[in-house]
Order: sequence, then structure tokens, then C-alpha cells
Amino acid sequence: MMRAVAIGSLLVVLGATAGVAERNLIPTLENQPDVCPEQPPEPEWMQNIDVREAHKRLLIQQVYRAQSMQRIVEAQSCECPTRYPSWEAATGVFFEQFAASEYWDIVEATSEYRRQANELRRDAIPVCEAAGNW
Repeated sequence: MMRAVAIGSLLVVLGATAGVAERNLIPTLENQPDVCPEQPPEPEWMQNIDVREAHKRLLIQQVYRAQSMQRIVEAQSCECPTRYPSWEAATGVFFEQFAASEYWDIVEATSEYRRQANELRRDAIPVCEAAGNW
């Protein structure tokens, strides 16, 4: 009898704990970054880009990411303006080099910028962790 009561009590406690944990996992609609909350938003035209042109947005995002990692490594600083500048330089690269490119050329360039950013990321992580911005 004592064993049944103990097991029942344990199940009640575990059920209550699971309920609390589940409530804490409810997503919010806020899109507030954990680091550098004053990050510049993507240009509005990028946010509203047609679905058939989404590959172009992805390329610009990867250019921005690669440029960010490059700046961090070169400056050995992960201050918010270094890590998250305006989108002007990344969109400039796109318009100067890729605006008239075909789909597969953009996909290939996106892959190259992603690879570049990932390589630089290894050196940028320690700098940003030391600054509390990772």
C-alpha cells in the first residue's frame, strides 16, 4: 500500500513538473536577438522579396555573414557595430557582382560565401565569446 501511494505521489510531482516545463517552451512572437539587440534590420525590399527570388536574399545574407566574420577576425573585436553593421556593404556586393546573375551562379556564390563565413567563424568565436557577444 505504501509503495502504491509513493508511486502515485511521484507521478503527481513528475506530471506537475512536466506541465511547468511545457509552459516554459511556449514560443513568443518577439524576435529580439540575445546579443546586440540593436542589430540593423534587413532592408525592407529583402524582407518583401518574391518567393521566386528568395535565392538572392539568401546570397545577400551569406555575404553579410561572411563580411561580419571577416571584420571580427581582422579587428579582433566583436563590438556590436563590428559584428552587425548596416546591410549596405552586403547589398552593394550583390548589386555590383550578382544582380544580373543566373540562378545557379547565385546558388554557387551563396555556397562559397557560406563556406568562407564558416571558416572565419572558427577564429571569430573566441573573440566574440570573450566580448560576451556570441
